[in-house]
Amino acid sequence: LPARDPDRVRAARLVRRTAGPCTRRRTRPPHDKHKPTMTDLHTAAPPLLDVRDLRISFSGTPVVHDISFSIAPGEKLALVGESGSGKSVGAMSLLGLVPGAAVSGQAGFAGQDLLSLPPHALQALRGRDISVIFQEPMTALNPVHTIGQQIAEVFQVKLGLDRRTAWARAVERLAATGIPEPARRAKSYPHQLSGGQRQRAMIAMALASEPRLLIADEPTTALDATLRLQILDLLAELQRKNGMSVLLISHDLNLVRRFADRVAVMGKRPPRRTGRHRHDLRLAPAPLHPQADQQQARSQRRRNRCPGNRGAGPATVSYTHLRAHETPEH
Repeated sequence: LPARDPDRVRAARLVRRTAGPCTRRRTRPPHDKHKPTMTDLHTAAPPLLDVRDLRISFSGTPVVHDISFSIAPGEKLALVGESGSGKSVGAMSLLGLVPGAAVSGQAGFAGQDLLSLPPHALQALRGRDISVIFQEPMTALNPVHTIGQQIAEVFQVKLGLDRRTAWARAVERLAATGIPEPARRAKSYPHQLSGGQRQRAMIAMALASEPRLLIADEPTTALDATLRLQILDLLAELQRKNGMSVLLISHDLNLVRRFADRVAVMGKRPPRRTGRHRHDLRLAPAPLHPQADQQQARSQRRRNRCPGNRGAGPATVSYTHLRAHETPEH
């Protein structure tokens, strides 16, 4: 490039200093007061799973009453509530995984009602279009088979792959979940892995067939705080990569606020309260449901223990309030 003339540079600076204010104003684009959020985009799309008036009872005693919620494609919905409120029972009953439960209502998934499907059709759907990460890997994994064999079985049964190809795909899935030395770990039994590695193996098994909906039933309960965040970050990364919907069941709102797009709160209600109690609102300034209020207070107390978080306001997240029938005490 040619050298700049110092005299011309000084002259240009002098002109800019002596020039008056610019009369031509910059035109800015009109400010959009309502910027669409992730929740708005998901609400506009037709739901992938649409549960209406779900009722569950055991031996004539209702335990879950009038539950309604929906999940859009690619959405992360968290189902939170205290222990015994019916979170896991409500989710597992959609797939027929609760023996002895009398289930009624509607559960539309991709144009078909899950509650009215025959057992063989529901079995074909499980593990292929809808997968589950169970709460305790040590009880969900088979102790007499290696991790690789259990993941490869999903490819063989659900996708019809041969044994060698299924094994190679199983190793790839383990590598995608961040397990070191996946080829060697695939030959290990569940008791030979750590708690975090077992949970990652469960995630690899659940995502083997690339499902459209993933139900994660408290996948971080048996892990320490550091591993909990790692597992949630892994689920979020795999969810973005595969474009699937996630139903996260948890009672820890502090973890849920890092992961979910929307939150559905389940809590016990007195038997005299009938009908649905359902609201959509923001967590700030104050929830309209006592269970959400308690969860917010616990989360705020935990955040205040950290000096860097004191005075920080609550997260903005969309809440849906559900009802669970309170079982009378005998």
